[in-house]
Amino acid sequence: MKLLLSALQWVFFIIASTIVVPIAIGQLYQLDGSQTAILIQSTLFVLGLAGLMQVLFGHKLPINEGPAGLWWGVYSIYAGLSSTLFASYIDTLQNLQGALLMSGGFFLLFAIFGLIDKLAKLFTPLVTGAYLLLLVFQLSGSIVKGIMGVGYRGSKVDPAVFAAAAAILLFTFFLSRMKRQFFKQYSILIGLLAGWGVFALLGLAKPVKGTTDWFSLPVLFPFGAPVFNAGMIVTAFFITLLLIANMLASIKVAEQAVKALNKDEKDEHGRGRRAGIFAGISHGISGLTGAVGPVPISGAAGFITTTGNGARLPFIIANLLVIALSMIPLVLNLFAALPAPVGFAVQFVVFSGMIGMALRQLNETADKDRMLYTIGIALLTGTGAMYVPPAAFEGFPPVLISIFNNGLILGTIIAIIVDQLTMRFGKKA
Repeated sequence: MKLLLSALQWVFFIIASTIVVPIAIGQLYQLDGSQTAILIQSTLFVLGLAGLMQVLFGHKLPINEGPAGLWWGVYSIYAGLSSTLFASYIDTLQNLQGALLMSGGFFLLFAIFGLIDKLAKLFTPLVTGAYLLLLVFQLSGSIVKGIMGVGYRGSKVDPAVFAAAAAILLFTFFLSRMKRQFFKQYSILIGLLAGWGVFALLGLAKPVKGTTDWFSLPVLFPFGAPVFNAGMIVTAFFITLLLIANMLASIKVAEQAVKALNKDEKDEHGRGRRAGIFAGISHGISGLTGAVGPVPISGAAGFITTTGNGARLPFIIANLLVIALSMIPLVLNLFAALPAPVGFAVQFVVFSGMIGMALRQLNETADKDRMLYTIGIALLTGTGAMYVPPAAFEGFPPVLISIFNNGLILGTIIAIIVDQLTMRFGKKA
């Protein structure tokens, strides 16, 4: 029974934190209901398959896969450029499918030639701590706005939604701090289900869309055959490099979370290289099925810490369930109706614990002056970039927009550079 509950908790966490991305992309590209349903299905199918491959053969850690924020950004950028670069939105999606396939190839090349293992050495505790702090800062805005109901039923703060979501947040916090292991371990699942029930009772939940299909397999090339555009090669190359950095950071923090629960957990040599190989495979499958490219989610570390469960078996079962559920349209529609503010309330609990993880990582740096110097520059740069409006980068190449309009990526790159310079040249840097 405990195994099933743990697996279901992972399922709810995986779907609740990812289903909004394909829905948003469907709206950006003006897809009809059936096309959006295909995008949701293919994305969840790939996420489940990628998570399963990684935990069994890749990094071998319970880290859920989610639609990469970098790819979401690229989709958003090219949606705005569709009228000038491509003939239509569908033509743009075909080019993005080609870019995903190219990215999969780059992942495999970087893994085979050992680049990923070299990059992994750059993620010192100082860089990892900076990454975690920037991650929380970047997500805090959308999480708090989501709890307040902004964008759920309107563009302003919704008092009824805010009150209900805040109550769920406090309830989930209370469960996660209880001494009784059952409530602590399943606080995320209980919070999501209780929140959904509260929203339904208050008339705040959205209706579940009906469907006539009982079973549906993912479709190959749902938007047409992929197009390999020479102009997309540069985008795919640099996005892959940035995704590798993201992947390595997620592996590092999840590894620390699992070690905190299981002292016998050992470092595995080549973990990053194996993860890169299967990231390449999952990106290739994404390109074939039209899904959004996946990446290991750093929030898994917060989930593991909050629930106190870093076991692999529940995670394996959960990914098998996600794959199976992605083929049942009625279940997909049911999860799509999960109130977004409830998901944000639970995510608040998960990500709040990651600040402590970040501070513990930073504390491992022996030279505190160097740590404060590096973290100051990285946070100032990264958080500053978060406040620059996307419109300010209009006309810039998509690759540069992906870096300079993403405070998490920019701040992490700066942290790596300053960390390496100060280690080599001391205070002279």
